[in-house]
Amino acid sequence: MPTAPPLEFIMEARVTIAPALDIGVTPHGERRIIPITGGTFGGPALRGRVIPGGADWQIIRPDHAAELEARYTLETESGALIYVLNRGIRHGSQEVLRKLREGIAVDKSEYYFRTSAVFETAAPELQWLTRSVIIGEAERFADHVAIRFWRVE
Repeated sequence: MPTAPPLEFIMEARVTIAPALDIGVTPHGERRIIPITGGTFGGPALRGRVIPGGADWQIIRPDHAAELEARYTLETESGALIYVLNRGIRHGSQEVLRKLREGIAVDKSEYYFRTSAVFETAAPELQWLTRSVIIGEAERFADHVAIRFWRVE
């Protein structure tokens, strides 16, 4: 049996969010846009802030799973800018998803929330981010999303 590739923890981001803009039910599903208002990130090799202005565009499918596409910018302590495109999926029981929408705390073991991120930067010392597969495990809170990112080695 093949073995899974190892993972290297690179950072945790705490991305603050504003209340969702509910577009309503469209031909593709229920559309929501969640503005990103800021936040912080840190790990063994990266530290800094989340620049306000991004958003998470969501489609809630008929099976209640949410397809997520967040776009935002990180700024390292040294001033380097990193563009992030983070796509993911979140699903759980209808009761758990209702609580998350209402900002009620739910243990992360009660729902699935995983992402795949692509990073772009011009900073020479951060080019390893642009050449790596990065996965994330996320948790939803009332006013922020916590995402732990790992590099697939």
